[in-house]
Amino acid sequence: MERYVVAIDQSTSASKVFLIDETGRIARRFSKAHKQFYPQAGYVEHDAAEIWHNVREGVAAVTEGLLPQQMMALGISNQRETTVLWDPLTGEPVCHAVVWQDVRGEALCESLAAHADAVRAKTGLALSAYYPAAKAASVLRANPALAARAAAGELCIGTVDSYLVYRLTDGKTFQTDVSNASRTALCDIARLQWDEDLCALFGIPVRCLPQIAPSDGDFGVTACAGVPAGMRITGVMGDSHAALFGQGCLERGMAKATFGTGSSVMMNVGEAVPSSQNGLSASVGFGFGGRTCYVLEGNITCSADTLVWLTQQAAMVPDVADVEAVARTVDSSGGVYLVPAFSGLGAPYFDGGARAIITGMNRGTARAHIVRAALESIAYQDADVITAMRLDSGEALTELRVDGGPTKNALLMQFLADILNCGVRCAAQSELSALGAGYMAGISAGLYTGLAAIPALREPGAAYTPAMPPAARAALLTGWQGAVRQCRTH
Repeated sequence: MERYVVAIDQSTSASKVFLIDETGRIARRFSKAHKQFYPQAGYVEHDAAEIWHNVREGVAAVTEGLLPQQMMALGISNQRETTVLWDPLTGEPVCHAVVWQDVRGEALCESLAAHADAVRAKTGLALSAYYPAAKAASVLRANPALAARAAAGELCIGTVDSYLVYRLTDGKTFQTDVSNASRTALCDIARLQWDEDLCALFGIPVRCLPQIAPSDGDFGVTACAGVPAGMRITGVMGDSHAALFGQGCLERGMAKATFGTGSSVMMNVGEAVPSSQNGLSASVGFGFGGRTCYVLEGNITCSADTLVWLTQQAAMVPDVADVEAVARTVDSSGGVYLVPAFSGLGAPYFDGGARAIITGMNRGTARAHIVRAALESIAYQDADVITAMRLDSGEALTELRVDGGPTKNALLMQFLADILNCGVRCAAQSELSALGAGYMAGISAGLYTGLAAIPALREPGAAYTPAMPPAARAALLTGWQGAVRQCRTH
């Protein structure tokens, strides 16, 4: 009898659910987009109730016809910093979820600037509107009624993983994993506990927050209407962390980049708590097998989303799938740089006030040059982060493992290898975030004996080696850095 793991990947744009078989491959899949709300400049929201309904529909769809004993476990990967506030009695959200791209907390962070060093010392994170502490605090400050409910312990506040666990277990489990907790700016990552001083600083009651568990911990069993009952929930991680695990980056110095709406570049730095002097975040990679893996990470706000802008707003290409073909009609960007700071710049700059620019155009600039510049911006942003990583870790990165939709773009992958001057290896399997969470859940449940034993992970993916002359690389990077300076506010 075939046995399976169910993996939920709750991304920024859609609820995706997969059935993973004993070989580690996807046997069934479900995807349903949810609405994006932009109520005012800098605000980005989701309806968490819509997300929950889509997830429930997806789990039911991929498990249809299976016997209970065939469903070994359920894993969850999630868009990380997105913040949900909900009623603990009903499980219903009390307002729209504040998405990771949302920067409404900028003014609040400015008012707390004197505490920036204390925040970084405990959490490994910059004081930024990017993280849930500022997002939840901004919601509570703007709504005194919700603040009163929070003070009375009548609200649950958490990242998307904790909300889905709560709904899947019918409110019996209110937990998050160490990777998601480490991205809130409320967790002391050395002690792996909520920090009471930080919670007080942001005005978020500790009792409104979920318990923190290892990524392979016990998150209860499914017990809600519309979903098969009794599935053990384990393998809970933020999407980038799940991809790190799925890529097999279990040793110090191994690094990966996940390309999605934004992108996450992450390096395993071992079991000691790291610090960054070059604009990176220090986080928990995952808690697995009784050990805690720490990482250095740089988050980029706009990666594939830049290509969506090219198609939907700028109307320069009819579809994202056409970007590579248009970019290949020219042999370079012709000195044009596009810095996609549509919602500010993430790592290593953390400049929420920066705005997107196109620079370096001349009378001969054509649409294809701008399209190619947009594509190359994805690689340039990764290069900024990798440079900071090399400085912080002392590791001489020789290979970057990559996953996500943009890895199908051979022009981008070769340019990435060239601009980084290191090998780039694409995952053979797609949906690495979901697979990483599913693999961890499957290992915990005994379906797999370990990552090395999963047949799907032994398949080779496309590989790229650098071929750009050093002088050309240096000139391109100098041009990019000049373009970034033009759009920065500090």
